[in-house]
Amino acid sequence: MGRVEGKVALISGIARGQGRSHAVKLAEEGADIIGFDICAQIDSVEYPMATQEDLDETIALVEKAGGRIFAKVADARDRSAVQQVVDEGVAEFGRLDIILANAGIMAITGEQRLREQAFFDGIDVMLNGVYNTVRAGLPHIQAGGRGGSVVITSSTAGLKGGLADGNPGVLGYIASKHAVVGLMRSWANAHAAESIRVNTVHPTGVATPMILNEAFGNYVQEFPKIAENLQNPLPVPNGLIEPVDVSNTILHLVSDTGRYITGTTVVVDAGFTAR
Repeated sequence: MGRVEGKVALISGIARGQGRSHAVKLAEEGADIIGFDICAQIDSVEYPMATQEDLDETIALVEKAGGRIFAKVADARDRSAVQQVVDEGVAEFGRLDIILANAGIMAITGEQRLREQAFFDGIDVMLNGVYNTVRAGLPHIQAGGRGGSVVITSSTAGLKGGLADGNPGVLGYIASKHAVVGLMRSWANAHAAESIRVNTVHPTGVATPMILNEAFGNYVQEFPKIAENLQNPLPVPNGLIEPVDVSNTILHLVSDTGRYITGTTVVVDAGFTAR
């Protein structure tokens, strides 16, 4: 028996990176997966975002891990599109137990970061998108009457402001990652009596396409102080933890081993926030 055997998990930003890793890990542990990703470019983001081919690869990997998956293209900023994916996925699998509000962008590089729209895109994806995802899924968890778990992906930037250099893109990233902590605490209090647990997870830099790209590499070369600020006290190969390191923590939070953890900011940061 896997640690989430028979459960169904909703994951946003599932096409690659942390979202894909979470989907595969939960599938390996017995869960079925409902997921969505934008699979398109946002103008304020310099690096290439996920594609339909990425989403197709995630689907194949989840099925290889033994899970069933219902995954569609949808934009976390579009409440009606998110609701449609969630409702169709729940109709397919008959229940919902876990929500991972994971979708994110880093509109912090290139000249795009200087546009005011970069701020609003960050807020729309990583605050409004979190709200849309949880609000779409939560009634289905409540309908099951079995309790459940919600994990929102924040960041060390949701606990510290060390990346801030005043540009709109960085400010949108940091503001949204802080703001979802407030959502988490509110939902944790509101739904504790229903045994629905809500937490945020705060990774340090993770080896995903969001960071492993030419745009971010150029950015830290241009601003070497940024690279210094991203150093972790614990030795980490290449300075970035792996997506599975975050997935392992999320598995703990959403499984029975985390049954009394709620309202908490959980760091996976190799000591970053302790500096």
